[in-house]
Amino acid sequence: MVMPARVSGVVFLLVLLTACSTVPINAPVGSRVAVPQTQPQPQPQPQLQLASTTGSADAQKPDYYSVRRGDTLYSIAWQNGLNFRQLAEMNAIRSPYTIYVGQSLRIAPADGVPPTPLQVPMPGPVARPSPRPVAAVASESAAIPSSGQKAQSGPTRTTTPIPAAEQAPAPEPEAEPALPAIVSRWVWPAKGPLLRGYTPEANGKKGIDIGGKAGQPIVSAADGKVVYAGSGLVGYGRLIIVKHNDSLLSAYGHNSELLVAEGDYVKAGQVIAKMGSSGTSSTRLYFEIRQDGKPVNPLRYLPHG
Repeated sequence: MVMPARVSGVVFLLVLLTACSTVPINAPVGSRVAVPQTQPQPQPQPQLQLASTTGSADAQKPDYYSVRRGDTLYSIAWQNGLNFRQLAEMNAIRSPYTIYVGQSLRIAPADGVPPTPLQVPMPGPVARPSPRPVAAVASESAAIPSSGQKAQSGPTRTTTPIPAAEQAPAPEPEAEPALPAIVSRWVWPAKGPLLRGYTPEANGKKGIDIGGKAGQPIVSAADGKVVYAGSGLVGYGRLIIVKHNDSLLSAYGHNSELLVAEGDYVKAGQVIAKMGSSGTSSTRLYFEIRQDGKPVNPLRYLPHG
């Protein structure tokens, strides 16, 4: 049987379409689009900005200091590299430079703005009753009947007033010794080898270390007034600070025992402490001199030979 030409053409097209549908078609690799994976981005943490921007060390230094028990104006100035007068002026504190626990002191000058001190309110003076005159007490005692007696009517009998006892004048307080403007005499604070010299480029303490034996005497290097005696400054152990005049202070650290107290006046060569190892690993004296709040070479002041 012969198919008509039209039917045979249709059959041919169907066979051709079936064959084409079985051929696999591969997409080119280069045409694939990478879908970016969305990753959560960490939120930046807020950074604390300090007022001081003069350097990396200054940027971490706070502007205020809270007074703790045992602090003095001199010890706070010492540990912050200030002259005590500079610290007092920044906080409007006058002589005798009294400070209080919890008081907030400015230790960094404001940029072009006079610092406003943050003072802790102090209680006012307690009113004390003034002593009553002896004559007034005597007249009142005469008017009050003693026990077992009845009060008499009529005019009250007058009594002769008893003169008040003469009070001796209160002794005047002793005047504090005046500190010299120029210190003319210096002595070595301890006898022993020089373990470490003055290092102005050091990051920490810049004084000298003097070796010796535990318990040997430590003396004041010059006349002055003890303005700090304690162990509140980290790294110094039991420490004494002596004020020689308005610009010079000396410090004596790592003592085993302190023999003077704050407010004492000492002479050059007077024993003020015993050598020890408090705050360090070996027996030694740490000695430092500061002028206007800045460390200076002690060997410029101590006698040679």
